[in-house]
Amino acid sequence: MTETILTNALLVLPDAVVDGTLVLRGGVIAEIQPGRSHLASALDLGGDHLIPGIVDLHTDNLERQVLPRAGARWPSLSAMLAHDAQTAASGTTTVFDALCLGDLGFDNERIETFRNGIADLDALSGSGLLKSEHLLHLRCELPAADMPALFESVADHPLLAFVSLMDHSPGVGQYADLDRYRKMRARSGMPAAEIEARIAALTEQRGRLRGQNRRWLLDRIAPRGIPVASHDDWDADEIAENARDGILISEFPVSVAAAEAARAHGMTVIGGAPNLVRGGSHSGNVAVAELVSRGLVDAFASDYVPPALLEAAWRAWRVQGMPLPEAVAMITERPARMAGLADRGRLAPGLRGDVVRVGAFGATPVARQVWRAGERVV
Repeated sequence: MTETILTNALLVLPDAVVDGTLVLRGGVIAEIQPGRSHLASALDLGGDHLIPGIVDLHTDNLERQVLPRAGARWPSLSAMLAHDAQTAASGTTTVFDALCLGDLGFDNERIETFRNGIADLDALSGSGLLKSEHLLHLRCELPAADMPALFESVADHPLLAFVSLMDHSPGVGQYADLDRYRKMRARSGMPAAEIEARIAALTEQRGRLRGQNRRWLLDRIAPRGIPVASHDDWDADEIAENARDGILISEFPVSVAAAEAARAHGMTVIGGAPNLVRGGSHSGNVAVAELVSRGLVDAFASDYVPPALLEAAWRAWRVQGMPLPEAVAMITERPARMAGLADRGRLAPGLRGDVVRVGAFGATPVARQVWRAGERVV
């Protein structure tokens, strides 16, 4: 049975940081001890931090590997392997690949990415080539006419582990500010008259399809007990609707009011790690730093930058003043709990041997080594 002894490390435990030794054996954390090991086989971590493997509930990173440049589509299997390598190198041992279902005229190539992504995961699962464990997060565009059929094609997939409800119609959520929506479309080269026609068409389509697609999707998911999140919540009314439907997770709320309403309804809140690292939203919505300072964020997700998770946790600790165990829990234990993964997310005997050695370059944390199920992958 393979045994790895990691010593002279700052172990970030659920409620403390301890200078000690951690033993990986048989794919799990076998022992945690204070102090140093003097065994010749022990790996000296030089005082670096050792944290649980990161759990990322939402990453769009595969899309960026598939389309590294506008109009230049990369072979999908190669893109998946590059995505996997990047997530693992960022300290993520469990990654939920967020694939979009439903086209509202933003990027119809996302549907091809979805189909290829499923095929590539099917081909690679069990091959031993993937460094991180990959699960599926299906992002379902409620007002899209093609969403139900796309979801039905993978509704019973064994890797499906998370679903989020999206609405990227103009005038709501992330695009509640129609002037910003118009400017975004204009930058893509769309003529003004076409922009107005698009707004009118999508508004009509939303009124016709959102409700029925939402009800169908929630009914379809219910038997599997898969965690469901709402995405880009914008006001208390939307949060109340989600709460009535039993949705327990608010992902990337775009305002303080939405986050406060989610908390009032007992929902957990996911904040975008890049928002915190960059110092604000790229789309003009609420700053995650403000939500963190108000105690309105339970966990972070990488969204579109895999390394952002580790940096967000360190920033929450160093800049926001959060205790390090709590900051680390926002990228490990809490997302694992949201996803119903009880076997990971903490440094504790008996849990999976997913651990990350974290060094630092100045104020920037660096994932120096990564073990998944006791095997070193980075």
